[in-house]
Amino acid sequence: MKKKVILYSIILFVIDQISKLVLDKVLILGKSVTIFDRFLYLTKAYNDGVSFSMMQGHRWLIILISIAIMIFMYFYMQHFKENKRNTIAFALVFGGLFGNLIDRFVYGYVIDFIDFYIFNYNYPIFNFADSFICIGILILLYSIYMGEDNENRSK
Repeated sequence: MKKKVILYSIILFVIDQISKLVLDKVLILGKSVTIFDRFLYLTKAYNDGVSFSMMQGHRWLIILISIAIMIFMYFYMQHFKENKRNTIAFALVFGGLFGNLIDRFVYGYVIDFIDFYIFNYNYPIFNFADSFICIGILILLYSIYMGEDNENRSK
């Protein structure tokens, strides 16, 4: 599973980085481009915090926490059954974490651009890496629920 996770993580990392590089060049900071009116916009934002802009100004702490999470996840992965779902889930988490980690090292912030309005609520702007992490964690939670986090279980 490790080799596939690494390969898929690299692919997801590249998708994330290319999207950020292109949209950082094309979009104007703080200006929105309408994709679907009153629903989906592209809005460039720089976020030096984490989700919902928490921990702003704590770049190195966020970097250290991200590295610690990646190390933990790498060893935690050994306890999961080897299947496509778990491979994809771990690849999503690693690809997303690495994508945002590189941004923090290089720029000191992450480049966000996906901007949703849901029932007149402007959801915080995010990027593909954030999506990868969230989807990967949700899949892993499902795998844990199914008993796939311990190879000794029969499920």
